[in-house]
Amino acid sequence: MSKNCPICTKKTTIKFTPFCSIRCANLDLSKWLEGSYSFPTNETGEININEFENIDDD
Repeated sequence: MSKNCPICTKKTTIKFTPFCSIRCANLDLSKWLEGSYSFPTNETGEININEFENIDDD
């Protein structure tokens, strides 16, 4: 079963699965690091300090 690279659509290689090359793998990584990809959340970004009251320090 052969799949295509999600970056350039060329045939993938076993070594770089799911990509075709190190170039496409690095392009994908750079998109993650730049924040181009994201997951939708319902978080407000605020921290509720009461959530941490019962945490034991080791």
